Amino acid sequence: MTSSDAITPTDARTPSTDAPRAPREAEPPPSAAPPPTGHHPGNGRDDRRLLAAGRVPRRHLGQWISAAVLLLLLAMATNTVLTNRRFQWGVVGHYILDTSIVHGLELTLWLTAAVMATGYLLGIGVAVMRLSANPVLVALSFAFVWLIRSVPPLVQLLFWYEIASLYPRLSIGIPFGPEFASVRTAHLFSGILAAYVGLSLDVAAFSSEIVRGGILAVDQGQTEAAQALGLGRARIFRKIVLPQAMPAIVPASGNLLIGMLKATSIVSVIAVQDLLYSAQLIYNQNYLVIPLLLVATLWYVVLTTLLSVGQFFVERHYARGRGRAGGRLGPRSFRELFRGNLPLFGRGADELAGLS
Repeated sequence: MTSSDAITPTDARTPSTDAPRAPREAEPPPSAAPPPTGHHPGNGRDDRRLLAAGRVPRRHLGQWISAAVLLLLLAMATNTVLTNRRFQWGVVGHYILDTSIVHGLELTLWLTAAVMATGYLLGIGVAVMRLSANPVLVALSFAFVWLIRSVPPLVQLLFWYEIASLYPRLSIGIPFGPEFASVRTAHLFSGILAAYVGLSLDVAAFSSEIVRGGILAVDQGQTEAAQALGLGRARIFRKIVLPQAMPAIVPASGNLLIGMLKATSIVSVIAVQDLLYSAQLIYNQNYLVIPLLLVATLWYVVLTTLLSVGQFFVERHYARGRGRAGGRLGPRSFRELFRGNLPLFGRGADELAGLS
């Protein structure tokens, strides 16, 4: 074999240009996904039908059973209330707008408003004392809150009503020195004044803790940042601290207001003619106890319902911008809230499922 007939490695790797090349099959692009197994062109119609199908909710058998049981109990309660003649709904309708009942209702509303206004003013002062750096003010405010919260409201009313037995005369002057003014308590503390003083002190003790808790809920860094910008303490409290504390203060204050409206009924013990005492005066004469108690109950239900609706709108006002993204947990309308609490008529369960 001559040197021209020898095959070099280069010749082995490189085919001759004269030899015909085999046709190369087209390779799919690397980004293209392989077709699914068993896929046929006719399945596109089935895919579109599946995508257009609605979501089938999960079956909650336990919810429907519990709802049926509760509706059955509600129907039984409604039936016994409407069919029991001893409720005497005709008598209830006759006395619902009686002059004595309306007068007691006005006194109840006035006493509630006066007690809440005075109690909250005192409570804000006590809260400021609790948050101060003065140890004497902190100790005195703590002792006040501890004492008032430890004594039941009825005992406080009886104490102020009978204060003439303990202090027949109250005076103002220098201790162990001359007196500047004095007054006899026998004719000073009437039933209304005793109720006003006792309930106001009770509200002051509880409202001070509500206000203090709302202020402490605001991050201290907010105040420090405002002070670094040169803002005054009053402006910091009014523009930064208070708006952030109100969402925590308003719900508890609304509950306190509703509770105080009902708590005014204890003033009937000291012969203050409020709503309950007016009903008692009437049934002590005609012995229609249940119908007159129902009259007072219906008025309390109406008043607490109105206060609850007002509390909702106040909470929504101060909760603006505090909801999560999308506004699903933000302030909603009263209609949406009402429907959300009636899953049989609204979509409360679906909304909760969407949030999870």
